[in-house]
Amino acid sequence: MKKTIFMIALIVGASFTTANATEGNNETATSNEVTVTTVVKVNPFCIAIAKGDFDTVKKMIQFGENVNKTSNGKTPLMYAARYNRVEIASLLLKNGAKLDSKDKNGHTAIDYAKLSKALDVKKVLVEASK
Repeated sequence: MKKTIFMIALIVGASFTTANATEGNNETATSNEVTVTTVVKVNPFCIAIAKGDFDTVKKMIQFGENVNKTSNGKTPLMYAARYNRVEIASLLLKNGAKLDSKDKNGHTAIDYAKLSKALDVKKVLVEASK
């Protein structure tokens, strides 16, 4: 009698496990979701600008870094404007950064200063545009 009850319990337990496994497999098979991961890389020069590391930015310019090379579609001056880095923006301008460069949305460095409410760097950029 004990063996019979044990066998019935074992069979019932196995059937529930199989049913759950089958149900889970059907769910996965019919799912059409796709996960897309976008990796955005910003070059070290623009990272230093965003962090406000004036000395590193100055050294990189001295070693020949292009002050107009875009990173993730934005110029170094746009990063300086976005993060209100007044000294760095002045340094970039002294080293030939272009004020009129636009990103894919048509924004200039002055636009980034306005959007970010970076009033200090906006003054520098507006003065340089005169």
